[in-house]
Amino acid sequence: MTQAKSPPPGGSGPERSRMGPTRISTLVVAALAAAAVAWLLISTLYYSGIPRLPWLPVVTLAGLAALEAYAAINTRGRIERKPGRDAVDPLLVARFVVLAKASALAAAIFAGFYAGLTGWLFVETTRAALDDRPAAGGGLLASLALVGAALWLERSCRVPKRPDDEREDDPRESRPGQR
Repeated sequence: MTQAKSPPPGGSGPERSRMGPTRISTLVVAALAAAAVAWLLISTLYYSGIPRLPWLPVVTLAGLAALEAYAAINTRGRIERKPGRDAVDPLLVARFVVLAKASALAAAIFAGFYAGLTGWLFVETTRAALDDRPAAGGGLLASLALVGAALWLERSCRVPKRPDDEREDDPRESRPGQR
């Protein structure tokens, strides 16, 4: 007589294939790791041999933060079907979610790198370090703004809760033992 095998924990199933919201802990760990790498790299390399920090990454990160914040406002209004707004394309919302998740992680890494660099620059007393402090601080602020905008965009792409009287019967709710 054979016994039915239960699926292995952590296997593939309908619940395992779902994409969840970005975890803040993941972003914090990525930022801390990038800060440590930045501090180690800048402290082991000869700092005066490195060119001045450019402002272009700062402007790029700030521009991306502004674009994602605008997309969050626009998408939320379209999902809620506010007057004067077109209906939203579900595929566009899925793409925005992927963009938001990717840019939140990338911006957390940039924020960690700029935090490590900024911390080291405030410890260093050379003229070159003093000149690079504004660009490093601006990069840190722009990275944090992009993290915030990306998390806002991700949250804006959620489907709003429907009132109970309009809720359709979900076939998963009728099966016991299912989530």
